[in-house]
Amino acid sequence: MDEGYIKFNCQWLKEKSDDGINISDINLWRNRLHEIGLIGVYENGIGFGNISSRLENNHFLISGSATGSIPKPNKDHYTVVTDYNLEQNNLTCKGPIKASSESLSHAVIYECDPSVNAVIHVHSMKLWSELLHVLPTTNASVAYGTPEMAMEIKRLFEECAVEKHSTIIMGGHEEGILVFGKSMDEAGDKILELFYAHEKLHGALNKPH
Repeated sequence: MDEGYIKFNCQWLKEKSDDGINISDINLWRNRLHEIGLIGVYENGIGFGNISSRLENNHFLISGSATGSIPKPNKDHYTVVTDYNLEQNNLTCKGPIKASSESLSHAVIYECDPSVNAVIHVHSMKLWSELLHVLPTTNASVAYGTPEMAMEIKRLFEECAVEKHSTIIMGGHEEGILVFGKSMDEAGDKILELFYAHEKLHGALNKPH
């Protein structure tokens, strides 16, 4: 499993966290999703899941690489993506930590839909298996964290009703799901809606008759 490894050229401008950036909303949702296991860490110590919010000047704040194991992150666990280039597979971030390995996927969602202000990437085998090819799904041959994945997301925005569902299933990234919204609450509520609908359905199916 190569989950969590950065596959783009990361130009990291290491500096202290920006005191002008408020992480309360993004951190609240990150911790809530961590509590129910949609963001976390595997037994082998590799973290999964990440969360971001749009800032001014086409920048966005995103959780740092390998932070899934941290129960209660703070400002030192977030960084700002300031630029990216898909053709060159480059991404520039500044802050106390390197940007998440899924940063290119977040970046291209913000590019494709200017109304989006929050993106969340979670892992759930149950949800992923249930929603694969039911909701907009990327090609199974495309790996996460690559320019090809970003281009696949662009393709879905052009060919499918992605905005209607606010969800992308990552066909070549087992367990991987992206949700987004006009606000952090909207994106968070979307993944909870999917998660609890699944739990309710399967809880009812598993009840003894």
